[in-house]
Amino acid sequence: MASKDQNGGGSAPKGQAGELHQQAGDGHPVLTTNQGVPVADNQNSLRAHDRGPTLLEDFISREKLTHFDHERIPERVVHARGTGAHGYFELTESLAQYTTARLFTEVGERTPVFCRLSTVVGNKGSMDTPRDARGFATKFYTKDGNYDLVGNNMPVFFIQDAIKFPDLVHAVKPEPDRGFPQASGAHDTFWDFISLMPESMHMIMWLMSDRAIPRSLAMMEGFGIHSFRFLDAEGRATFVKFHWKPRLGMQSLVWDEAVKIAGADNDFNRRDLHDRIKAGKALPTWDLAVQLFTEEDAAKFPFDHLDATKIIPEELVPLKVVGHMVLDRWVDNFFAETEQVAFCPANIVPGIDFSEDPLLQGRIFSYLDTQLIRLGGPNFQQIPVNAPKCPFANHQQDGFMQMGRPKGRVMYEPASLDEDPKTARATAGGFRSATVPASGQRTRLRPESFADHYSQARQFYRSQQPLEQAHLAAALVFELSKVETVRIREAMVGHLRHIDEDLAARVAAGLGLQGMPEPPDAARPVQDMPLSPALSLIGNSVPTLEGRSVGILFDEGSDAAAIKSLRDAAMAAGAMVKLVAPKVGGATLSDGKHQPADGQLAGTPSVVFDAVAVLLSADAAQKLRSEAAAVQFAKDAFGHLKAIAQDAGGKALLDEAGVMPDAGVVMATDTAAFIEQAKTRQWDREAKVRTLP
Repeated sequence: MASKDQNGGGSAPKGQAGELHQQAGDGHPVLTTNQGVPVADNQNSLRAHDRGPTLLEDFISREKLTHFDHERIPERVVHARGTGAHGYFELTESLAQYTTARLFTEVGERTPVFCRLSTVVGNKGSMDTPRDARGFATKFYTKDGNYDLVGNNMPVFFIQDAIKFPDLVHAVKPEPDRGFPQASGAHDTFWDFISLMPESMHMIMWLMSDRAIPRSLAMMEGFGIHSFRFLDAEGRATFVKFHWKPRLGMQSLVWDEAVKIAGADNDFNRRDLHDRIKAGKALPTWDLAVQLFTEEDAAKFPFDHLDATKIIPEELVPLKVVGHMVLDRWVDNFFAETEQVAFCPANIVPGIDFSEDPLLQGRIFSYLDTQLIRLGGPNFQQIPVNAPKCPFANHQQDGFMQMGRPKGRVMYEPASLDEDPKTARATAGGFRSATVPASGQRTRLRPESFADHYSQARQFYRSQQPLEQAHLAAALVFELSKVETVRIREAMVGHLRHIDEDLAARVAAGLGLQGMPEPPDAARPVQDMPLSPALSLIGNSVPTLEGRSVGILFDEGSDAAAIKSLRDAAMAAGAMVKLVAPKVGGATLSDGKHQPADGQLAGTPSVVFDAVAVLLSADAAQKLRSEAAAVQFAKDAFGHLKAIAQDAGGKALLDEAGVMPDAGVVMATDTAAFIEQAKTRQWDREAKVRTLP
């Protein structure tokens, strides 16, 4: 070792070619092989001589490279792109009259959870903000075993029977002869499949709505999708549907914003969740609500609740809030926890049971099956993130990656050999299935009650506010414009005529169709169901800055007092504030003090904020008027309907960007007005900045 140099806060010896050789000590443990052998040199392989070939006997290098070569495991077929965190569920109202499941009967009890939130279509490396459903999977580590509530941010699905799941996924994934598009349904094979599946029309309304581009994972709803059963102590059953309601309120992106975020910050939603939890502010929190109904209630519904393409409107069966979930601890290792966590709808506990929903019945099998290949065998439940936190024992043994050490010779039951340790046996208080009468003949027929494919799609569309209807129509035009086969576009417009003639006409006009296609035959007459205000996202959004993000653009000579005033006010309202400057090193403010920046202008555009302030000196404004990133910062903030605070210099930049003053553009001196406007998007502005169908 020829010399020493400062590295990582301490001195590190150098090798004869100048490579660093950091040493253990000062709290750094000794580097070892997987066998525990201390490593003396982590920079060089063993060679015959200094310029000679590497020797096969170098077990240290071989182990390192071999492990590296095997680090990747198969990604999930769907929901590959996701993020997750630990937290707890706290029950606030007992459901003991309906279920014996203790997580729903013991008020005040905090049950540990792990929650994974994901996109559906894209691969692990895809963007966070595509138009897509979002997975919402929660693992409850209960006293009676693990309970997995595995759903989405939309309460319905594309298909009624699990046998069609491979077809759906093959259709929406990148087309196999070309390998694109990624994380998008805007292509021929997806819409060809959908155009031949009337049962998908309700889900398409949700997918084309603003629900498909959430601003934050903490600002979207979650749903269990299917009906399940609660069982009481006497075995009486009550149907239940589960709903997660975000306490931060619902908020979406606008489409142009979502597209630009994908380029500016591919990890936008993942980073947002991470930053919230690490900061300990505006923690992701959802109320858990249930819809409870009996078999007799269900018989009166104008739809079949076992059909996963249908909802039970909240106005028909009101929600009952029973507790809340808080995510408050980020993972220690992303792969070990978020990537290896395995959810399965079959994981239920005593007091809960399945319904006969045919999509649910298929998921009970398929989710377990996929973990066997993805995680290497039947012992994936022993991975810490998957293991129960309650005592557990059974007679399962062996298999790849068996981590347990069962003792004794009795691994079966019944058994008469009374040896230590005692063998596990069943208990009368264990899981019992609901007693459900069965009648009829085995068949591959779907029930006629599943045949109404358009009524709830119509109900959803007509329950949206006018702007939301325009966004939905615009999304359909965007997606179908990517479809090269004209007859597929025409077929989809035909389906839309059953949902709403005005929607069909808007989409047809947006596609430039010559005439209106004929609608296909409907299996059942379309009903005009009562409107459901609960289905509107904008109508149920919460005007607040809590958990939102405000960006302040500044440069040399910016008003220090104005920056402090806006920053303090936004933070007091619950917002996270970031200072953005042309250089990440920051700038010297009007008070002569240097202010570091949280982000550099070119890499921190306004699309990543909910509201912005532009505070510039006259000289800085003059300079930035010829800087494309600065002009786009202002232009996008206005175009994406965000509140903007400006001073005199900021106004000069906004003028350059073509910003037209409105109620959402205020002077920086009026801090209260800015905070008020920043609590919501400026929806009245939208007609001024873009053409909607």
